[in-house]
This record gives sequence, structure tokens and C-alpha cells, in this order.
Amino acid sequence: MHLPRILVAAPGTGQGKTTVATGLMAALRRAGHEVSGHKVGPDYIDPGYHALACGRPGRNLDPHLVGEDLIVPLLQHGARDAGVAVIEGVMGLFDGRIGTQGFASTAHVATLTRTPVILVVDVARASRSIGAVVHGMATWDPTVGVAGVILNRVGSARHAEEIREAVGLPILGEIPRDPNLATPSRHLGLVTVAERDESAATVAELADVIARHVDLDAIGDIARSAPDLEGDPWHPVTALGDAAVVEPARRPVVAIAAGRAFTFRYAETVELLCAAGCDVIAFDPARDRRLPDGTAGLYLGGGFPEEHAAAISDNVTLRTQIREAVADGLPTVAECAGLLYLCTTLDERPMAGAIDADARMTDRLTLRYPQAIATEDTLLTRAGERITGHEFHRTQVTPETVGTPAWFVDRAPIGFASETLHASYLHTHWAGYPQMAARFAAAVHAR
Repeated sequence: MHLPRILVAAPGTGQGKTTVATGLMAALRRAGHEVSGHKVGPDYIDPGYHALACGRPGRNLDPHLVGEDLIVPLLQHGARDAGVAVIEGVMGLFDGRIGTQGFASTAHVATLTRTPVILVVDVARASRSIGAVVHGMATWDPTVGVAGVILNRVGSARHAEEIREAVGLPILGEIPRDPNLATPSRHLGLVTVAERDESAATVAELADVIARHVDLDAIGDIARSAPDLEGDPWHPVTALGDAAVVEPARRPVVAIAAGRAFTFRYAETVELLCAAGCDVIAFDPARDRRLPDGTAGLYLGGGFPEEHAAAISDNVTLRTQIREAVADGLPTVAECAGLLYLCTTLDERPMAGAIDADARMTDRLTLRYPQAIATEDTLLTRAGERITGHEFHRTQVTPETVGTPAWFVDRAPIGFASETLHASYLHTHWAGYPQMAARFAAAVHAR
């Protein structure tokens, strides 16, 4: 597959990767290109901005979540019919899962996909020293091809000239200091697109900045230098195999939580459920009074329910319906925010009450990239199965489990599971484990 592509990386977090990557996507699209946006790692928020910039779903590329062998097929799938792909890195270029020598890092994905790297460097507090930083990044691993540099937060023409003389790679752009370009953050990272009424204007502004200060023609030349990708694109029907039910006689409804509080889910999750013969319909737990008509399955993904706890709690009619439906055996999957919603309370506000546990915000950030082991046969898993996932939250559920745990993580039981319910903090990517989608869909069809 011929796919022009670049990967936007940085020496560390906070250098401006998201600003530059999102702006590049939007500027290239404005210039007439069909652009596909991708994000290294498990993050859900950046792909939302990528989707807004590209006009198509943002996608994740994470070897930890789906395995090395699926990275190129998922890139090809996400970039189908696109003229160029822009991949945004995660953390520093060589930072991956702790203790694995860079597994699932930006560099790892760049090597797997043979994608030229554009290095974004915040130069606000240095000049000639930037040359040393760039030299180290470009030469430390010969399998990673750093093709050029974009200087971010340049102070003046003299400042830029001093850096240009020290850097031994093409300078593709010089973005001036502008505090208005900072993207707003929250306790877990960026504010989601769904929660920013001005998101479209922000992306348009980023496109303006990139178009003025970055050489898009040079970026295009680098993207076209990427070698062709081998193999076939990932496809949900192929991934499901015999479990695919593209045109059943009747397509049962899977209700997926959406709105401002529930924005975290991978695009492939919906694609797998559709390929398994389900109709996926979104609903907003803060606004909609009832589940979609004909709901035979419930998927509650991640997000920030704590930011919208009052609106969710005040929606008594929906909370009551969901509590009764889960108790009646409605196949239900809940990850992180979904778990909080199913609890009895969240920061003392009433929630659905489908799980006998209480949730509260804490000062402690739980951030881990674990391997989880299924405890028993449940809605999604079979006893002893090993799954990779990630956790990223500042809440605590008490008790952490009752009855059958969803997982063992670091030898500790977590979450809540049964033949019809699977709820925990762990986020999983079903493209890597399509059997989970197949089992959920089978339960939905049976319902």
C-alpha cells in the first residue's frame, strides 16, 4: 500500500506535539489533501482533535494494546482512501512502557511502520543547546529516521538563527511563542473536544499558524519518501472470522454512552460490533431520559463523569432504567467512567446503583499499562485469558470488587463481572482481542 506519512515526535512531553500534529492535519486538509490522523499510545483525547482536524475518525496505534503485528494493518485500515497520514507520538520519542526498553514508544511505532519522524522541539529556554538535543535524538537509534525539525516557541529572528546554525537537520518550521496556542488541560490531560464549544475555532487557528510558519511542501516531500506498506489492512469482518454477522435478519441495538461525559472509545470497537451484526446507537446519560428503543446491549466507555456528575445524577429516569436493565441481565460492558456510572454514588451523588460500590475523586493518579488475567468465564472473557490494557484515573471505587472480579492485575482482584456484566477500570482495545467483541455481540443477539 502506498501511503505518504509522517510521524510528529518530540524529546519529551510538553514540547507542542499535539499543537503541531493537529495543526498539520488541519492545514494539509485545508490545502486539499485527504488526511488520516493517528495517535501513538492509548490516549483518547488527542484523536478527538485529530478527527475534528481531518473530518474522519482519529485512530490509535499502540503495540501494548494490540500487539506489534497489528500496527501496520491498523494504520492501513485507518488511512484507507487517504492521501497522507499524520501520526502523533506520545511522551518523548524513546519513552515506552516502563521496564521494556521502549516497547510501545513513538520510536517503536516509527520503526514498525517505517515512517519518517518530524521532531518538534520547544526552544523557549535554549538556543545552541538545541543542536545537541536534536543530534542525540537523531542518532541514538539508527532504525529511527528523523527527517526534519520544527522549532516551537521561537523568541525572535536572532534566536531562530542561532538554533539553525546549531541543528544539523532541515528546519521545517519556526513557530513563534504564543500563549494562546496552549491547549486547555485537566487532571488527566487535555479537555475533550466534546467539552469545548470553541474546539473547531481552535483547530482552525492551529491550521492558520502551521500554514504560516511551517513548510508544508517540504513536509509533503518527506511524507512521500516513506516506503510502501506491506500486507493487508485490518478489517473488522476478517478479525471476527466466523463471528462476523454483517447482514443478520435482525440487528439488535447496542446503546453506547456518549455526550460530554463519555467520549472515550476506540473507533474499531464500534466497527467490530457493527460487523458482528449489531446496530450501535449513541445516547447521552446527562440528557437522554431513556435508552434507545430496542436496546439489547449496553456499552459504557470512558470519559469524565466526575465533571458532569450533577447532570448525570439528576437524570433519575435513565439511572433507574439502567439499574433495572443491568439487574435484569442486559449485557453490559463498562470501562472506567462506565464503572463509576454503574456505582451507587460518585462523590456522594447518586449514580445508577447497578453495582454495590461507591466512587470518589482522590489526589492520587493511577496510571499503569498492565497485563490482566481473566478470573473466570464472564461476559467478555474466559478463565485464565491474558489481556493487555491501561488505566488512567484519579478516582477510587470502594470496594474494589464484589463477587466475581473482572480481572487480576498485579495479582490483585479488580472490577465486577458475571455472565452479563463486565465492569472495571481497565481500558482494552478490542482490535487486539476481537473475541471480546464477538462474545459481547453474541450475548446481545441472544438477548
